[in-house]
Amino acid sequence: MENNYTIEDNNLYKDYDYLYSLLDHTLEHEKVNNAVFSIIFVGDDEIHQINRDYRHVDRITDVISFAFEDSDDLGYNGIRMLGDIYICIPQMKRQALDYGHSEKRELSFLAVHGLLHLLGYDHMQKEDEEVMFSLQELMLSDENIQR
Repeated sequence: MENNYTIEDNNLYKDYDYLYSLLDHTLEHEKVNNAVFSIIFVGDDEIHQINRDYRHVDRITDVISFAFEDSDDLGYNGIRMLGDIYICIPQMKRQALDYGHSEKRELSFLAVHGLLHLLGYDHMQKEDEEVMFSLQELMLSDENIQR
């Protein structure tokens, strides 16, 4: 089995075909095989509720990842169940404007960021942040997704 993932756009954003190549590249770079995960595009209200209910942060955010595994050893019949990534499309659009780059770049960044969280990366400590953010930039650069 190859990696299997879905992008559920909920009629919020239609221009995301480039994400497949980016996600495939990230999984290949991280040597991930036989993995399943989902990306779900949501609006402000839904991400606000998820952030409040699960993270106890009462505000809109850009991306939230729910990892299903705590180690590389876990799986089901050799398949890694990575989890779900929720991306807030209105927030992505606002951030693209705020940061002065394309929606393609912002959506790509959020998708890779969410996937790396599912793979166990974090940015709570400065050293971990440097590793994770450098890897994000490498993945975007490799796929020629510029600011």
